[in-house]
This record gives sequence, structure tokens and C-alpha cells, in this order.
Amino acid sequence: MPAEQTTLLFHSATPGFSRLAARAFAKRLGTDVTGGRPFTCLITSDSELRRLNRDFRQKDYATDVLSFPSRQTLGFLGDVAISFQHAQRQAADYRHSVGQEIEILMLHGVLHLLGMDHEKDGGRMARAENKWRAAFGLPRGLIARVRT
Repeated sequence: MPAEQTTLLFHSATPGFSRLAARAFAKRLGTDVTGGRPFTCLITSDSELRRLNRDFRQKDYATDVLSFPSRQTLGFLGDVAISFQHAQRQAADYRHSVGQEIEILMLHGVLHLLGMDHEKDGGRMARAENKWRAAFGLPRGLIARVRT
């Protein structure tokens, strides 16, 4: 039986966005950040993120990224869901490509899957996000945006 692998799912139109580049970035996250532990990333709509946020966090609004860690201690990390529409708006707001925004959101979500929580960890996740963002050549990340 083949080993699990990181999977990207697209449930939304993604104009101006390279799905191939996103898959390559997810593979790089799996190699460099997760130590080979696979995850699933869903690129979808605002309405789907709103539904997920409402159903799992009791917050009735669309958001940019959600993470759902696996309960397993080894192997599969869990799931990340990203709103393509949120990514488009944020990319325009921060003047970079939607591809870069998806990568920022995917990195942020994966760090959550690894057990980090920027609201509770005294800066550990912020430091990790900054380190990986710099290594991948990405613009300012989510945590840095909130702090400025």
C-alpha cells in the first residue's frame, strides 16, 4: 500500500492562479516543514469557509484559512481549508500575487497542524512563520500583519 501523501483539492474556480505551483509549494512544505507528514489542503469559496467556521468554531463568518489537526500522533497531520476569494482580496490589499497569498495561508495553516497557536504560544508560531516565510521568499505573513 502506498504511503499517504499531501493532497490539494480545488472546489472553487481559481483564475490567475497556478494549481501546479500550489502543488509544488505543498510538496515543499511537506518536505521542509512537516518532516514528510502529509496533509490535505482544500482551496474553496468564502461560503464554504463560512460554513466550516460556523460548524466547527461557532463563528458565523467567512475567514481566510482554517486548520483541522488530525488526532493521530504520527502520520497524517490534518486538513487546511483556504478561501480563494479571501486570498484574492488579501493579495490585492498587500500588493502581491494570489499565488503568494495562498502560500502564506497554506504555511500558516500547516503550522497550526503542527500544534502551534499564535494566540497562546508566546511568539513560537510567529518565529516559525517568519523563518519559513523568509526561506520560501514570501511576503509578510498573517501574524505579522495583525501585529502591525
